[in-house]
Amino acid sequence: MFLRTMIVGGLIALTSLVAPSVVRGQQVPAAPPSLPEAAPISATQIQRWFEAFTVLQAQEALDLPEAQYGRFVTRLKALQETRRRHHQARSKLLGEMRKLTNPQTGTQDDAQLSELLKSLRDADERGAVELRKSYEAVDETLDIRQQARFRVFEERMEQQKLDLLTRARQNARGAGRGRGQS
Repeated sequence: MFLRTMIVGGLIALTSLVAPSVVRGQQVPAAPPSLPEAAPISATQIQRWFEAFTVLQAQEALDLPEAQYGRFVTRLKALQETRRRHHQARSKLLGEMRKLTNPQTGTQDDAQLSELLKSLRDADERGAVELRKSYEAVDETLDIRQQARFRVFEERMEQQKLDLLTRARQNARGAGRGRGQS
C-alpha cells in the first residue's frame, strides 16, 4: 500500500510539472526564488513512472481480485521489461544506421549497413517472439473478458503516455523560451 501511495504521489507531482500551468484561466504563481529549480525529467523517467502507474491502474481497469493481482503484476512487469529491452536494442541499431547513413559523416560501407539491417530484422523477430510469450504469460492469469479489457486498457494507457510526453516536451520548449525573456 505504501509503495502504491508513493507511486501515485510521484505521478501526481509529474503531471503537475508537465500539465499546463493554467488553473481556472489564471496563471499559477511561480515557485518562490529560494526553492531550487527542479531537474528536467527524462523521457525514460516518465516511461518508468508511467509503467508503474499502469500496474496500479490495471487492478481496477481489469477488475482483478487481490489473489489474481499478484500473479498478473509479476507477468505485466515482465512484459514491460521485454518491451523496454526490445526498444533499447532496436534504438541502438537504428542509431548506428543513422550515423552510417549521415551524408556529412557517414561511410560508404554497404557491408556494414547490410549487417546492421540483418541485425535489426533478427532483433525484431526475437522481440516479436518474446512479446508474444510475455502476452501469453499475462493472458494465463486472466479470463477472456479480462484479456480483452487488458488490450483496450493498454491502448488507452499508451495514448495517455503519448499525451503526457507531448505536453512535457511543449512545456520544456516553452520554459526554454521563457528563460531568456524578462
